[in-house]
Amino acid sequence: MAYVPASQSPSTYYGKDPDSGALVKIVALFLGIAVVVLVFVALWMGVSAQNARDDARAAAAGSAPVSSAVRDHTAQATTATASFAGTAPANADEIATAHKPYPATLPAAPAGAVANVHLVLKDVTIQIAPGIKYSSWAFAGGAPGPVIHVRQGQTVKITLTNGGAIAHSVDFHAARIAPNIAFRDVDPGESLTYTFKATDPGVFMYHCGTKPVLAHIANGMYGAIVVSPSTPLPRADREYVLVSSEWYLNAPGLAKPASLDMAKAHAQLPDWVTWNGYAGQYAKHPLTANPGETVRFWVVAAGPSFDTDFHVVGTILNRAWVNGDLTQFQRNVQTVPVPAGGGGVFDVKIDQPGLYPFLSHSFASVDLGQVGLLKVGDVEGAMSH
Repeated sequence: MAYVPASQSPSTYYGKDPDSGALVKIVALFLGIAVVVLVFVALWMGVSAQNARDDARAAAAGSAPVSSAVRDHTAQATTATASFAGTAPANADEIATAHKPYPATLPAAPAGAVANVHLVLKDVTIQIAPGIKYSSWAFAGGAPGPVIHVRQGQTVKITLTNGGAIAHSVDFHAARIAPNIAFRDVDPGESLTYTFKATDPGVFMYHCGTKPVLAHIANGMYGAIVVSPSTPLPRADREYVLVSSEWYLNAPGLAKPASLDMAKAHAQLPDWVTWNGYAGQYAKHPLTANPGETVRFWVVAAGPSFDTDFHVVGTILNRAWVNGDLTQFQRNVQTVPVPAGGGGVFDVKIDQPGLYPFLSHSFASVDLGQVGLLKVGDVEGAMSH
């Protein structure tokens, strides 16, 4: 028998059997093939399971075929058209002067325990800037939809009637309610009624929540609801509601109405940014106040994507209820962000007569139309910037 050193085991000492080495190689080859096959089988099973889950979700949701209108918007999502920002006809000033501005004054809240609200959805051509036409989907024939004013504690009864060509819905940020029941899609020609208790005071957005939500909001399906608190806020002499939004156009909107450019919406490259749906309308038709009066602004940022950094040039916001929380306020602040989908309440008291621009302190938005004037006192002229 050969000598085996104490420091070396027999397995490392003896030479290898050539036949056993070949066998090991063959076994390793077959094991490698088996591993590759198992990986492919696992991948196939995973994809099949995901597809099955997607099919099950669609079936459970009762998914209807995607409408051609939604397909058209989705198909645009890869290539944006050129910018049409600032496009205007030769008689733009004449058109702006003749334009009837959206009524910004806060309407009265209805009396009684129940506030009945009937919203009718329609496909309608609107103007979003002087001479610029747009094919919108809109609540009650315009964008934004009507300002709704209720009192804290009231029951709000919503009836939604769909007079458009595709399914729509209405999502109220002021409601604490199961969205799969209340905010469900309503088919063309159908109506839906639901109620919620206005338990939370503030100013809130409402909008269509049907997929793709980006397209429905960008097409004009948004508005504001004000819930006045049961404990009154400090007295205001005038109250105005402002809803900011962006417009993304696939054409200039001059010769014929423009429609939504979904690629611009995804890239957040608007052609126009507006207060209450129309660029610069309150610069041509200023909101008014008398010197020494307290003016309250109820502000909603409808987006669909941009925040609004609310600012009044030439003064300080005396009180700011940030993001609509009416339990407390900040004093003497210069600019307050209102997030997309959020709301804020702002008081100003101006003693000196003059023209005071209100805007988002994102000056790209100002250049695209999101600016108005508060005319304090009997003053003439216009702003130079």
